[in-house]
Amino acid sequence: MHYQSIPQPGTLALEQNQVLRNTYIMLALTMVPTIVGAFIGLSANFSFMAQSPIMAPLLMFAVMMGMLFAVSALRNSVWGIAMLLGFTFVAGVFLGPILQHALHLRNGGQLVGMAAGGTGLIFFSLAIIATVTKRDFSFMGKFLFIGLVLLVMASLANIFFAIPALSLTISAIAVLLFSAFILYDISRIINGGETNYVMATMSLYLSIYNIFVNLLSLLMAFSGERD
Repeated sequence: MHYQSIPQPGTLALEQNQVLRNTYIMLALTMVPTIVGAFIGLSANFSFMAQSPIMAPLLMFAVMMGMLFAVSALRNSVWGIAMLLGFTFVAGVFLGPILQHALHLRNGGQLVGMAAGGTGLIFFSLAIIATVTKRDFSFMGKFLFIGLVLLVMASLANIFFAIPALSLTISAIAVLLFSAFILYDISRIINGGETNYVMATMSLYLSIYNIFVNLLSLLMAFSGERD
């Protein structure tokens, strides 16, 4: 007669806490290549983006999507970690254009600091809510996916139309959407919906990255002091 072992609640909770801890450690590590990449991006020449206002963003989007698929494919090996760190470095380099634009403003440094601080405040607040309440936010998954698809479509469309009002609307919606993604992703880890810390880190990193970029865009639009 064969008996099947049933995982104990305490064991499951321990595993979930370990995934969450590893995710936070990995998330902190991803900030190092991001910052290094951002410094390189600051000194890079992105003049080709002005010459190719449509192709350049599409090319950057394609590169990032390709690297994301690579991280997903290698998520169960040490190469997945290496690819994730490589992705965050490239993402940091791609911050170059918006950081260059921001730092050309008189209060650009202050705006970058405010965007970084605001992003950190949003992340830690939502992480605490998800961890303390332990509420299952998985019901948000379908709505967030639909919202993400619509946001990507609107962003790609605005590359061609370049409507300032639409850009601001997209940025505002993006901040709200990716804030909700943080709540959703941490809830999935806590409730056992995500057991791979590489994928969990990638999801949270993308939310943080997009909140920062769109928050900075909004701050530049409404508070930027031009010479």
